[in-house]
Amino acid sequence: MDETEFWEIIDSTREAAEGDPEDHADLLVERLLQIDPDSVLDFARHFEARYNRAYQWDLWGAATVLLGGASDDAFDYFRCWLIGQGREVFEGAVHAPDSLAELLDDFDEEIDGDGEELGYAADEAYEQLTGTAAPDLGIAAQPAEPEGTPFDLENDRVLAERFPALWERFGS
Repeated sequence: MDETEFWEIIDSTREAAEGDPEDHADLLVERLLQIDPDSVLDFARHFEARYNRAYQWDLWGAATVLLGGASDDAFDYFRCWLIGQGREVFEGAVHAPDSLAELLDDFDEEIDGDGEELGYAADEAYEQLTGTAAPDLGIAAQPAEPEGTPFDLENDRVLAERFPALWERFGS
């Protein structure tokens, strides 16, 4: 599976889910069940690589503004959700997190930002297809610390200065 096919699967299942992250995860599993187990593992590798790539202080700050705070777990689930938003939103956010203010049509912290189930979709599909747990993907583990320079995620002034567009649109 190449990168284009990965994003096509993400996009088609997101569109069919009509914005519901849980439905998106269910539809993603259903879609992955239609391909062979090796392709499911390829999908998982693409997902995991992007998940690790999004482990950045600036994205954590953007998640904090959007969610009104973001614990370690909340940031993990946010990164899964971000991948689920498709290539344009994901790449835009990775390169310039404040651009999420323009890339997102709307954001409801009650239903958006939590893509936990998306992170398990490939594992679930692989288990259903093979009856066994997915093997190690051979991808380097997430670094111990996010990429970039740490800053105070609990300081509204710092968040407003680092992410002016996000803060204006979604901040407290």
